[in-house]
Amino acid sequence: MSNKNIYATPRIVTDIGECYFYHTMDIPGYGHVEGEWDLREGVVEYLGGVDFRGKRVLDVGTASGFICFYVESQGAEVIAFDLSEKESWDVVPFAQYDYEQYALARKAHIKKLNNSFWLCHKAYNSKAKVVYGTVYALPAEIGLVDILICGVILRHLRDPFLALQNVLRLTKETVIIIEGPLKLSPPSEEHTLYMQFLPRYNECEPKETWWHLPPKLIQEFIGILGFEKSKVTYHTQIYLGQKRTL
Repeated sequence: MSNKNIYATPRIVTDIGECYFYHTMDIPGYGHVEGEWDLREGVVEYLGGVDFRGKRVLDVGTASGFICFYVESQGAEVIAFDLSEKESWDVVPFAQYDYEQYALARKAHIKKLNNSFWLCHKAYNSKAKVVYGTVYALPAEIGLVDILICGVILRHLRDPFLALQNVLRLTKETVIIIEGPLKLSPPSEEHTLYMQFLPRYNECEPKETWWHLPPKLIQEFIGILGFEKSKVTYHTQIYLGQKRTL
């Protein structure tokens, strides 16, 4: 590995008001905090029942860090990867919309999301390391990992295959990809090999989601990239108080 220091300096954050929580969490010293996704009851299913003990794990799109801290509690060494406010989200560039203003608003949002991670990092006394950057240019200095986790990020990327190509080159054993919610009930989509483009110009929505990616298509993606043995599982998680099938 290179001597280049790619890891972020821990940020001191103590004010929940400076944070945005993507995950619902029970934080030592702060108590219960509501987020968009509540994975607490279904985290084992969310992660496919994988054993993390003694593994080196890369958590791509860590957000508030619920998965990062859970996997660490299961005995893994974790590297969390995400955007910082210095990078740009893959916003859909609608010509009739003020794209620049929206991009600036996303950067402010990402800063608050990063803050939630660092608040939790200290509260959980975590040893997880953090790398900020774009998934299209994952630093090779991270080194090889045993397990890669991609939690509902591919749909938000302009080029999901390129992103997978970049992250899987560092992955030795296992990749866990969570996508959804499903557009159709399983197993209706199991053999579908197309990606659906979601933005609609006449609605100017969605602004930060590009694709619907059926499970079979993702299996083909990772098969091309060397992960030929794969399986699809379905599970139900809570999003904004409602059950969603992933």
